[in-house]
Amino acid sequence: MKKSLFLGVLSSLFFAFTFILNKQMNNTGGLWSWSASLRYIFMLPILFIILFIQGKKYKEVLTDIIDRPRKWLLWSFVGFGIFYAPLCYASNLGESWLIAGTWQITIIAGALLSPLFYKEVETEKGVIKKRQEIPKKSLLLSSLILIGIFFMQIDNVQSISFLKAFLGVILVILAAFAYPMGNRKMMEVCENRFSTIQRVFGMTLCSMPLWIFLSLINLFTNKLPSSTQIYQSFIVAVFSGVIATILFFKATDLVKEDTHKLAIVESTQSGEVLFSILGGVLLFGDKSPSFMGYLGILLIIVGMILNSFHRE
Repeated sequence: MKKSLFLGVLSSLFFAFTFILNKQMNNTGGLWSWSASLRYIFMLPILFIILFIQGKKYKEVLTDIIDRPRKWLLWSFVGFGIFYAPLCYASNLGESWLIAGTWQITIIAGALLSPLFYKEVETEKGVIKKRQEIPKKSLLLSSLILIGIFFMQIDNVQSISFLKAFLGVILVILAAFAYPMGNRKMMEVCENRFSTIQRVFGMTLCSMPLWIFLSLINLFTNKLPSSTQIYQSFIVAVFSGVIATILFFKATDLVKEDTHKLAIVESTQSGEVLFSILGGVLLFGDKSPSFMGYLGILLIIVGMILNSFHRE
């Protein structure tokens, strides 16, 4: 469990680059659709090279995708497409720490999604599959996270319109449900046959139709990315897309049979809020949170800590 927690926190550090650099790209006039597309376009060859060096292990993934294209395409689109495209657009509507903080609703999303998955239970009649239950205590404690997000959004509404703030929340909520949903479903589909890197490679490849589609729209409308956006997107692809995703998926792989431990590992992503503040405010001059903003961040972190210490 300690290893999975360490990997989870470490992944949150690298994930923070997503929120920080996406905001910087928006500030310099970069399109959200390029920020989203370029990340995965850069990720694909990097992951391919890693698997090639490991003994051409990409071939196993390609064979499985050909055998079961619908499952791979569907859950990759959900886990990567519906997750990242709305998150990039939302970065237009608030500071990096605000989006990172609102993103912590993924902890609640993970708990609410539990009944959609099964676990193997040993009985007198043998091993059976039983539908997982919503961890009610975890959900109750997570209400602190919702209150924290509410306080942060009050801070945000003071600087932008209510409609934009509301749209930003909706987009982040959509992304927050899509990411654990896609991740958990693909864990079921893969059934321990692939390594974490193989799974990320397969999902990146199968989400590519969306990124190519968005890129073509930009090209046909003559909206090209700047050299700065290309460079920053490459950093996001390496740090967040490859390193953070592999670390996080590995952390969840280690505890996937235990709903409680899985929820704890997913809650480590609240570290993104602190790392986003440190990077965005101190390094890039983002607007610092007000008292209400810091109070909201504190509640989110407390909610995460309480979540990690209780058991159903």
